[in-house]
Amino acid sequence: MTRVVVAGAGIGGLTLGIALARAGVAVDLYERADELREVGAAVALSANGSRHLYRLGVGEALDAVSTQPTELIYRDGRTGARIAAHTGGASYRERHGAPYWGVHRVDLQQTLAAAFTNAAGAEHLHLGTAVTGVDAERGALLLADGTEAVGDVVVGADGVRSLLRDAVTGPGTGPTYSGTSGFRGLVPIDALPSLPDPHAIQFWAGPGAHLLHYALGRDDDTINFLAVLCGPATWEGAQHEVPAGELLDGFAGWHPAVREMITAVPQSARWPLLAQEPMTRWTRGRIALLGDACHAMLPHHGQGANQAIEDAVTLARLLTEHDPASALAAYPRERRARTRAIAASAWDTGTLLHLDDDHPRIAERDKRFAGYLPDHAWVHDHDAATTPRGEVPA
Repeated sequence: MTRVVVAGAGIGGLTLGIALARAGVAVDLYERADELREVGAAVALSANGSRHLYRLGVGEALDAVSTQPTELIYRDGRTGARIAAHTGGASYRERHGAPYWGVHRVDLQQTLAAAFTNAAGAEHLHLGTAVTGVDAERGALLLADGTEAVGDVVVGADGVRSLLRDAVTGPGTGPTYSGTSGFRGLVPIDALPSLPDPHAIQFWAGPGAHLLHYALGRDDDTINFLAVLCGPATWEGAQHEVPAGELLDGFAGWHPAVREMITAVPQSARWPLLAQEPMTRWTRGRIALLGDACHAMLPHHGQGANQAIEDAVTLARLLTEHDPASALAAYPRERRARTRAIAASAWDTGTLLHLDDDHPRIAERDKRFAGYLPDHAWVHDHDAATTPRGEVPA
C-alpha cells in the first residue's frame, strides 16, 4: 500500500491528508507548530475550494462558522463611489455550485484537523515535529529529533518559505518581493459606523494603495481587512514592526470608512507580499510540492488557500488512481498552467488597484472590475476532482 508523508499541516497539507485517509491511503502529517493556532487572521474560500470541503465531510461544519459575503464591490478609495459590484450569497452559490466563505483561519484549520484525525487516527498528526531535511530519492523526511519519516511519496506542503522546495529546485528559487506590503486586522463591525455594505467583500482602490475587507465569524460581526501599500522598494527578512501611524499616513485623504477601519485596532506589523516565479519543476524523486511551496501568489484574487485545496484534491486523486511514479509525473501537468494563469491575473489586479486617477489604464480597470466574476468563471467553476487538466482562460 502506498504511504505518504507530508511536511506541513496547514490548509493544503490537512486537505491532502483527509482526502488520502478517506481513500484508504496511509498518510502522516508533520508540523513544526505544537498546536494549530491562528497564523493570519482569516481566509476566503471560493467555490473551487469549498466544493471539495463538502465532499470531504467538513462543509456543514464550516458553513456554521463562516460568513457568505452579500456582494463583491469595487469602490473608489477616496469618494467611496461604487466602480462595480457582483452579487454574492445564495446567488453566487447557485451560479458556481458551492459557497464563498469568509472564515477565521483557526476555525478552518481546527475543523480540518479534526476531520483528518477522525479519518486517519490522531497518531498520524505529528505536532511539534520540525522537518529539518529531506532525502528525495529515499523518500525520507529528516526530523529534528534525529528520526526519519519514510514514505513512497513525500509532500512539501510547508508554505512560502518551504524547506522541501530547495530539494526540488535548488536553493535561491523561492518567491520574490512584489514591491508591495500589507497590514491586517480584525475589527468589530460595531466600531465601523461609516462603513457601507459591511457584509460585502469590498476592494477600495486608489493611488499607491488599496484596502480589502470582508465579514467573517459565526455571527457575521467581525471585519477582516488587508491594507496594501506600494513599497518599500526592497525588503529583507519577514515582517517588520514600523512606526505608529505609518499605515494611516498611506491612506491620507481616503474615505472616512477606510481610515476608521485601519485605526479601529492597533497597527499590525508590516509584511511583504511575495509571489513565486513560475516553476518548471514541482517534483523530484519521491518529492512533490503543494500550495505556496510551489506557486505562492499575491492575494488579490483570494486564491492562495483555494489553489492549495485544488492541489491536494488533484494529488490525492492521482495517488489513488495510479502508482506513485505515474501520479507524480501527472500532477504538475494538471496543475501548472492553471496556477500560473491565476497568479498572473492576481499580479495584474494588484497593479490595477493602485492606479493614479489620470493613468491611461483607468478605463480598462473599471471594465475589468465590472466583468470580474463573469470573466473569472473559469476560476470559480473549476472542479479539481473531475477535470483532468486545469482550465485557463482563452
